[in-house]
Amino acid sequence: MHRSDSSLSPQNNMGESAWIMFCNNSSCSKETGKTCSSGFPSILNPYSCFNHAFIISIDMLLLLVAFLIIFCKFSSKKITTNSQSQSISLVAVLSEIYNGILSVAYLFLGIWTIYHKLDMDHTVLPLDGWLVLLFQGFSWLLLAISVSLKNLNLPCTIAVKACSSFTLLYAVFLCISSLLEAIADKTVSIKILLDVLSFPGSILFLFCAFRGHGSKDTDPGGDFDACYAPLQGEEHDSTDETSVNHDITPLANAGVLSKMFFWWLNPLLQKGKEKILENNDIPTLQQACQSQACYLKYNDRLSEQKRRNSSGSISMLSIIAYSHWKAMLTSGVFALIKVLTLSTGPLFLRAFIAVVQGNETFKYEAYVLTIGLLIAKCLESISERQWFFITRMVGLQVRSTLSAAIYRKQQQLSNAAKMNHSPGEIVSYVTVDANRIGEFPYWFHQIWATSSSVGLATFAALAAIILIVVASYPLTKLQLECYKKIMSAQDKRLKAITEALGNMKLLKLHAWETHFKKVIESLRKDEFKWIIGILSQKGYQLVLFWSSPIVVPAVTFWTCYLLGITLNASNVFTFLVSLRIVQEPVRLIPDIVQVFIGAKVSLDRILKFLEAPELGNRKLEQECEDKNFEHSILIKCNEISWDINPSSKPTLKDIDFVVKQGEKVAICGEVGSGKSTLLAAVLGEVPKVNGTVISMWTIRFMHGKKAYVSQTAWIQTGSIQENILFGSVMDPVWYQEVVGKCCLIKDLEMLPFGDLTEIGERGVNLSGGQKQRIQLARALYQNADIYFLDDPFSAVDAQTATSLFNEYVMRVLSDKTVLLVSHQVDFLPAFNSILLMSGGEIIEAGTYDQLLASSQKFQDLVNAHNNTIGSEMDVSYSSNGRVMASKDVIKNVHVKEEPIMATGEQLIKEEERETGDTGLKPYLQYLRHNKGFLYFTLAILFLVAFIIGQLVQSYWLAAELQSSEVSSKELLTVFTVIGFSLAIFLLLRSFYVVLLGRGASESIFSTLLKTFFRAPMSFYDSTPVGRILSRVSSDLSIIDLDMAFKLSITVGTTMNTYFSFFVLAVLAWPVAFVIIPMVYLTILLQRHYYASARELMRITGTTKSSVASHLAESIAGAMTIRAFGGEDRFFLKNMNLIDANASPDFYTFVANEWLIQRLEILCAIVLSSTALSMTLIYLGPSASGLIGMALSYGLSLNVFLVVSVKNQCFLSSSVVSVERVEQYMHIPSEAPEVIETNRPTHGWPCLGKVEICNLKVRYWPNAPLVLHGISCIFEGGSKIGIVGRTGSGKTTFISALFRLVEPADGEIIIDNLDICTIGLHDLRSHLGIIPQDPTLFGGSVRYNIDPLEQHTDNEIWEVLEKCQLREAVQAKEGGLNSTVVQDGLNWSMGQRQLFCLGRALLKRSKILVLDEATASIDNTTDSIIQKTIRAELKDCTVITVAHRIPTVMDCNMVLGISDGKLVEFDEPMKLMNKEGSLFGQLVQEYWSRSS
Repeated sequence: MHRSDSSLSPQNNMGESAWIMFCNNSSCSKETGKTCSSGFPSILNPYSCFNHAFIISIDMLLLLVAFLIIFCKFSSKKITTNSQSQSISLVAVLSEIYNGILSVAYLFLGIWTIYHKLDMDHTVLPLDGWLVLLFQGFSWLLLAISVSLKNLNLPCTIAVKACSSFTLLYAVFLCISSLLEAIADKTVSIKILLDVLSFPGSILFLFCAFRGHGSKDTDPGGDFDACYAPLQGEEHDSTDETSVNHDITPLANAGVLSKMFFWWLNPLLQKGKEKILENNDIPTLQQACQSQACYLKYNDRLSEQKRRNSSGSISMLSIIAYSHWKAMLTSGVFALIKVLTLSTGPLFLRAFIAVVQGNETFKYEAYVLTIGLLIAKCLESISERQWFFITRMVGLQVRSTLSAAIYRKQQQLSNAAKMNHSPGEIVSYVTVDANRIGEFPYWFHQIWATSSSVGLATFAALAAIILIVVASYPLTKLQLECYKKIMSAQDKRLKAITEALGNMKLLKLHAWETHFKKVIESLRKDEFKWIIGILSQKGYQLVLFWSSPIVVPAVTFWTCYLLGITLNASNVFTFLVSLRIVQEPVRLIPDIVQVFIGAKVSLDRILKFLEAPELGNRKLEQECEDKNFEHSILIKCNEISWDINPSSKPTLKDIDFVVKQGEKVAICGEVGSGKSTLLAAVLGEVPKVNGTVISMWTIRFMHGKKAYVSQTAWIQTGSIQENILFGSVMDPVWYQEVVGKCCLIKDLEMLPFGDLTEIGERGVNLSGGQKQRIQLARALYQNADIYFLDDPFSAVDAQTATSLFNEYVMRVLSDKTVLLVSHQVDFLPAFNSILLMSGGEIIEAGTYDQLLASSQKFQDLVNAHNNTIGSEMDVSYSSNGRVMASKDVIKNVHVKEEPIMATGEQLIKEEERETGDTGLKPYLQYLRHNKGFLYFTLAILFLVAFIIGQLVQSYWLAAELQSSEVSSKELLTVFTVIGFSLAIFLLLRSFYVVLLGRGASESIFSTLLKTFFRAPMSFYDSTPVGRILSRVSSDLSIIDLDMAFKLSITVGTTMNTYFSFFVLAVLAWPVAFVIIPMVYLTILLQRHYYASARELMRITGTTKSSVASHLAESIAGAMTIRAFGGEDRFFLKNMNLIDANASPDFYTFVANEWLIQRLEILCAIVLSSTALSMTLIYLGPSASGLIGMALSYGLSLNVFLVVSVKNQCFLSSSVVSVERVEQYMHIPSEAPEVIETNRPTHGWPCLGKVEICNLKVRYWPNAPLVLHGISCIFEGGSKIGIVGRTGSGKTTFISALFRLVEPADGEIIIDNLDICTIGLHDLRSHLGIIPQDPTLFGGSVRYNIDPLEQHTDNEIWEVLEKCQLREAVQAKEGGLNSTVVQDGLNWSMGQRQLFCLGRALLKRSKILVLDEATASIDNTTDSIIQKTIRAELKDCTVITVAHRIPTVMDCNMVLGISDGKLVEFDEPMKLMNKEGSLFGQLVQEYWSRSS
């Protein structure tokens, strides 16, 4: 201070005295680092008196405001005592902990300063040095308390916000002034460090103030806090079908510290240690984090965006970002704190080196630094764990949202859109694409966090890393293209696999497995080119980014050498530790790039699907406002078409008809006339309708119900009871009546579990008639107003059909409106009205008598039916006697069986998963493929060489840096040579890792595909296709692209960690006493973690299969679900399944954070112990270099350990995919395709004679027999009819003939050759069949008629002519090349059966089996087809299974089967005249119905 007057007043003397006590003029010198000069620069100097006075003044002001806020809060009469209802923000918790620690640190340093002054100077003067620290500590402590207070009144809330805003500016001032001083003096004190750390504390203050004291109308918790507290007033209303525990996660009731340190997870981990975890052991997610809440939020954002954006384009990224920005911002704050605490590492290193060199600032500086380092590392761990926890939670919510959105979209997808998005592709959107996008939030902050870490460590390193990233840009761009290509190729492969797996029975019957396997292999070959490309690019990037911490130091040191900058232990190892700290983040850059690319490609694919056209006609009917509408259905349309293209030919035209309430209307006509399309139009399924469609259920809104029975039976996986109830409440009386009316009582008695028997996917363990009757029962149980029945009686025998029609249609539905599509002319007289269709038009409409009198076409239809039964019916029967005889026959034939007790196993079992500790088994399974052990061993050897080389390089620098015997040039030359040698090791390592991934991927897929095509039908009967699809999509994708690199990188980071331990133990031997118990604790913690985590990962895999299976099943039955109005119920079930999958996934990643946090704290203890030991042990002349080396390893140990454990967790999750795929690689195979020692001759069979001797069949071991000792002979060239009631064993008999199921006993001999002694391919390729369920494949007409491409176009056209398909194919654009969509959905059921007939005629086998092959064909076409078969196959043995008796009337012999037993085998006419004959009874029933 400058004095202007020599005589001062007493007041001035007092002021001077006070100033001297505060600042002490004598200490205002450069020696103490303090200056008393006035002006703005002195305020910026953190050591100046003016700076201290300024800070204390502000602190006093903040203390006053904080006191007032606290006083205001506790003096208020309105005090909220129910604190449990308040949602605690994690940011507030972090703010309290962080700023509390910061205030304690200030107070501790202030007290230490007082103690030090008393010890050294025996006085506490001057006051400013320690007073400023105490004021800082108290002000920060009271601010933390005031900001954390809840339920403040408006003035206090404003004061908190203003105070926190001011505190941010104040902290910016402290941070800038301290950093400027540190840069100028090149030294860092504890006070400067605390001043810098006050900046993130002030950000937390600001965040808490504005987030915690906002308006009550706003969401105080944001997305993240919503996950901690369940929605008030809502209950968990899951209609659970996933056997998941409904206990809400312990996180909901966890305290602050429990949330910070994941203590709330301990009970689950303890349970996992005591027993193997099951699905019901896992608590559910909180409701706000479940898929239902996520989807509702997404839907709100979507609607809002559509309102704002008139163009209609959707920005999915903006919806996701807007929905989760608060949580991402919160996680960003944690990421910033982590980066700031990480960047203190080099500062601590420099301070420790200074202490070792004897440049202590104060006596016990080493101890203070050790405590500071421990606190910094613990804070780094807490912030990073919360950062990752929040982003993982967001990713889980995003994945659940997209999965739900995709499911909802497929429920509304139009027919045209289905052609562009196959079921396999839609499943992959959920299992692959949604998962990839769900990973994106976790990696989002890594971009700037990595850059900031590098930048804060050293600007030179940042520049080098930027250059490396720029250099990798071409690779990144190429990788993006590869990802697009591979996803497209994967879609094609999945589409082909889905089609093959879904129709495996047909492939086996026709011996087409080899051909379809080759088709899939060729698609996989195209996909594999891009897999190799991605693996190679990942290998290049691995070399590029792993070598950067080697290349950058060499370039930097040579630059310093050339510029004449002195290299010493302090600056060299500060630089190296900076690089080592950012080494792992830098190595993550390729992963970040890959995640970004994968997420972008997947988001584009999902967005394209979500923007696909929807069914636009479903709400068309609601335009009518007449609530007293007297008709059930009214249609007036010029055109109805499946194709929305204006130039396309309409499917139906000039449709005009009315159906009154309670009327029964039949729709009949030839194959392909548009009958099913007319029903679909009324149901609102046809996208293009030019006209009006009004139906009763839309007028009556909630009071009108409709029921639909599809032509192709759609059966859910589940019990028979679940299929009949279809979501309705059980009414036992009505249920029993429905079962009786649908003729299901006897079937249920024969099943091992009755109506609780689990049905396989698509009802594979039921006969066609049983499936159709279950569909009818489902419709009847709904007690709807309008019934749409699409040819439901074609798959059942005559008696059952008659019973169903009389009891079901005419009696139970007597007062209901019924639209029935039927080829059974017998039933037509009972209808109020008949619609006769031809060529897509209703050509006639009227009653039966009216049409018979006025319509020639209708007369032809009736005459065709009468002609098929006329001559055969000319047998004299006594009407009454015959009826009585029929009853006797029923009694004789249908022997009452005792119900089979439910002691066996259900056909559909729960999905298998590995349990317990499998050790190295899955890794060895992965490595055994295609020289995997060799490639992995070589990769590890080069990795070891790399790590040892790094150690040698560091030791050379540490030992010789201060040596006078080695010149700088020699030092750097050796250092550089070692570095570039390491880069070569990295290149070789990457090369072998790529070879490992390529070989394993190729071998695993090849083995898996071979296993699937060689698996017996029993495997497909008991395994839902979704389980298989989840393995060949998401699991295989992980094996293709990730497994090899994850395995290599995990081993690498783990070895890096243990080498760091080794270096620390060697350089600071006392640390071994800490390291050894720490390693032991690490092993214990990992065992404790893996006991639960392993099972959680496996449960995640199995529940993912459930999601895929339900989605695939819902796609197949979308029309039925919509017709019953079950979209919401199925959507809810889907969301339950999504949550059942999300819950174990949630606990898996929380368990990861639990483990890593504990290991990080252990690492912090080791590091602190190392640092302290190094300062206390004498290490000789190289002390500074060795401590630099030790701390460079020690400070990066935290990072190495975290990355190592994290990679181990990722690898454990990925290896579950190997386990799951491996389960399906060892399925027992069918008999050999070819037995070289016993191959049939070229012309076999030449006669077609079939001898069946004591044939017994059961479907699986220990199951009851299905066929009981059948013996008969079919002479060559004869026509054999097989008859029996529904479920009697007819289809099983055919399955045994083709060896789909192997005989348990007996023989089947064809032309003197036992079929069980030859290969399956040799057998099936020489037989022909037209199966019960007609199937077409995606492709062309030519491909569907002749998949093996063995015939000319002329031959194909000739066969199409004979099958009555030539005109229909010629009408299509492209002819033989015209498109057939997957499952042949653009062709009618009858036309599909005709296609199957065409295949058989083209093949011209000596033995042909017709398994109810014309069930969906009208009588006229059927008559023509039968004549064609007789003419074309007159020398062949034709075995016909039929429910239409006329079909077998002209057979040479008829075989009758009942309950799996042969009851008769004779000529048709003899059987008809035989008393008690089953065939005679069936003929009589058919004749009675027809008459």
